[in-house]
Amino acid sequence: MFSLNTRSLAQARSAAAKITNQIDLVWNQMRLEELGILITHTTISNTLSLASPTQYDDDVCLSDAHRMYLELKGRGKSALFRKSTERNIGYAIACLGDVKITALGRTEAGKFRDFLIARGLTSISIKRVLSTVRAAVNLAISERGLECKNPFSGTFIPEVGEKKIRPPIPAEHIRLVQNICISVDDDKRWLIALISDTGLRLAEAVGLVGSDFHLEDEIPYVDIRIHPWRQLKTPSSVRTVPLVGASLWAAERAIKTAKNEFLFPAYANKNECNSNSASAALNKWLRQRLPEGCVIHSFRHSMRDRLRSIECPADIVDAIGGWTTQGIGHAYGFGYPLDVKLRWLEQVVLMRKKNT
Repeated sequence: MFSLNTRSLAQARSAAAKITNQIDLVWNQMRLEELGILITHTTISNTLSLASPTQYDDDVCLSDAHRMYLELKGRGKSALFRKSTERNIGYAIACLGDVKITALGRTEAGKFRDFLIARGLTSISIKRVLSTVRAAVNLAISERGLECKNPFSGTFIPEVGEKKIRPPIPAEHIRLVQNICISVDDDKRWLIALISDTGLRLAEAVGLVGSDFHLEDEIPYVDIRIHPWRQLKTPSSVRTVPLVGASLWAAERAIKTAKNEFLFPAYANKNECNSNSASAALNKWLRQRLPEGCVIHSFRHSMRDRLRSIECPADIVDAIGGWTTQGIGHAYGFGYPLDVKLRWLEQVVLMRKKNT
């Protein structure tokens, strides 16, 4: 037994097939010798030497790291993951060229950072780009057994650019938008209303299907869970959220009119969840109805502020919104039950359910 020195299933299968064929050749030659047909030992030795564990050279470039990262880490991920990976590693290749990973050092990492700064990226964006490149290079080093360190680890990022702070939406504007949503009563307005009283992320809401809703239970709620077409941002994003106010109305309308399992088929199907398109369409409509700087994601920020204003405990706020709560103890148990979350959400409802 010996290692094939790879974690890639495709590479392992290829290497194993070659080695098996080579060993079969050796056995066939030995059988021929048994029949009196002489084969030189040199031939057998040379053939056996080909069956030694696969050794990879250091000829691994950034484009190879890109390919391996998408092949191994991109399985089951959204199109957005692939797009952002291609963009971020593309930045590195544009700056440094498609160089060998073993030829990279701290100097190149610093040059790449300065390249991103010169492009006008903020510190947060630079960290995201470097995170992708660092992860891809780490994977390539591990997969190919390269004798080098990751030059992108520990790269210093100065504070550059202005961080955009999304202001929360005032209560009177939320109430106004909710009333308009009920009046217009279509799929885009259901999506906005659903988010307004749950604090869901847009991608979480867009990717919902009928079976995620439990409207007949004593406490109506929505189950936020992973789907093949839509992953979740963090492990804590998996949660149940009671439906109240405008969100309950929106859920009932969407379920009642659904033509298939997807409640928002304009943006989600079995192959993808296109929250970017939904964001563009909803923000265009909201721009004239919300204060400057407020967007669809601001409803999520506002939910946190609304709960904070009634002195809702921070860990319950996190449980409702799917934010990560700090501390080891919060990882144990099943979390807060629906009735506890409902008790706090009912206190921040801005409109009561209307009969439709």
